[in-house]
Amino acid sequence: MKKNIATLIIAVSTVFTAVAGNPDRAGSAGAGHLLVNPWARSAGLGYSAMASINGIEASYNNVAGLAFVNKTELLFSSSNYLVGSGIKLNAFGFGQRVGESGVLGLSVTSMNFGDLEITEEDLPEGGIGSFSPTYTNIGMSYAKAFSNSIYGGITVRLISEAIYNVRSQGVSFDAGIRYVTGENDNVRFGIALRNVGPPMRYRGDGMTVTATIPTNGTSLTVEQRSEKYELPSLVNVGFAYDFIFSENAKLTSNFQYTSNSFTKDQWGVGGEFNLKDRFIYRMGYQWENGLKSDEDRTSVFTGPTAGLTVQMPMNNGGFIGLDYSYRTTNPFNGVHSMGLHLTL
Repeated sequence: MKKNIATLIIAVSTVFTAVAGNPDRAGSAGAGHLLVNPWARSAGLGYSAMASINGIEASYNNVAGLAFVNKTELLFSSSNYLVGSGIKLNAFGFGQRVGESGVLGLSVTSMNFGDLEITEEDLPEGGIGSFSPTYTNIGMSYAKAFSNSIYGGITVRLISEAIYNVRSQGVSFDAGIRYVTGENDNVRFGIALRNVGPPMRYRGDGMTVTATIPTNGTSLTVEQRSEKYELPSLVNVGFAYDFIFSENAKLTSNFQYTSNSFTKDQWGVGGEFNLKDRFIYRMGYQWENGLKSDEDRTSVFTGPTAGLTVQMPMNNGGFIGLDYSYRTTNPFNGVHSMGLHLTL
């Protein structure tokens, strides 16, 4: 155990040295939807749950948590994102245990912006139809319990950003580990590296320009190349501790540090109170420098989050539950997320 703890400390030190937030690079990365949490349970904890969240939902913060799926898990989530903007966020996840210690997972997330008017240089007011931008990512994950204390996993994610005549596609990789210790496995550490992959670039008919040469009437079509953009890579480091009051009551405290490559670093704290595995209450707070200053704040999120889960046992030993979370924002009217999860 001492050797494992030493290895974990060295890894954390290396991570903090190698990756650091860089607000001067804000806006220079793309695929920002990879930074949006689509799941209701972990969103209610203020992005602090990377060391404690289990199941397919863990693929967002730390895929090592996928290794805690007992048999089968299904998860659906829908978010009214930045209420008033018309953005909808939907997600589906599936986890299945394979063998004694491995779990396979699939997650699909789609962000839809509604119908927008098509405009052209000759028709700046539109009137020629509409289009709907769609951002989608599909993650294929595998996690494994290497011992009673060490869990790890990896995700390969396919990324797509598209409008009606321009599209960008790419691939990214996530990896994470979790270390569990304590008399009742109530102490957990986690490290995860997310959104690492080659640069992406937009392509399509929308990148072409057609012009006519006045002297001879010849029509020419020129294809323009968009600049490549990097993925929003980051490192999550987290800690969770369970305060066990009785067999039916438990409070989990969470802390998470996020080191972003293209924006400010973030700190998240959260608490989850579990009563009889039937009612689970959550509160969280996410902080970054300048959050309370109207001049310096660079995030639409203002910090506080909250959530609730109500679940009922099934005859096969599993659960069916409803999840809800709310995240405060300024501007707009927050983010409401609803989820349905089923464990078998």
